[in-house]
Amino acid sequence: MRVTKFTHSCLRLEGAGVLVVDPGEFSEKAALDGADAVLITHEHFDHLDVDAVTAAVSRRPDLRIFAHEAVLPLLESVAGSTTAVSSGEEFEAAGFRVRAYGGQHAIIHPYVPVFANLGFLIDDGAANVYHPGDSFTLPGVEVETLFAPMNAPWATIAESVEFVRAVRPGRAFALHDGLLNERGAAVYGKHLESFSDTKFQQVTPGTVLG
Repeated sequence: MRVTKFTHSCLRLEGAGVLVVDPGEFSEKAALDGADAVLITHEHFDHLDVDAVTAAVSRRPDLRIFAHEAVLPLLESVAGSTTAVSSGEEFEAAGFRVRAYGGQHAIIHPYVPVFANLGFLIDDGAANVYHPGDSFTLPGVEVETLFAPMNAPWATIAESVEFVRAVRPGRAFALHDGLLNERGAAVYGKHLESFSDTKFQQVTPGTVLG
């Protein structure tokens, strides 16, 4: 499995096919080039660039999109390419085995509406990757590569550290890091590297992880 981290919360996984997770408005549109399937954790613009995904379908009509049913109205123009998935469901996407977890976005504030959110465990038969979206939902299974939220309006660094410690992955990388400047990333990264009890890294966009 070849994993490329793009800006903020976007991942591109290449194996038997090409699977892209959360191509949002902060991430590079090139992440979608040649994609066979797309996973969307939730509806927020930093995780779903509707125009970019729609354009990708126009270029590749057999592209499949998997998301919570709450997301599908945003993709009405490409409804024929979309499939609703729910928490606990297992399915195949671009040759990978995927299981959906959770169902709810982390609480931002009691005054802010609660949104649907799915975490995705992606497995190629030899290794797996977990992308929690905007949540700290635990998958409850062994995780080789974890992408952990580093900074968000709904998160504290203490929660991020505890999340990594609870999952206990083989390795962990920063996710949801597009809102941080260089100084902030250094501070947050130091805590995650020091206290997560696993190897943690923030990588630059476009980094390919073996």
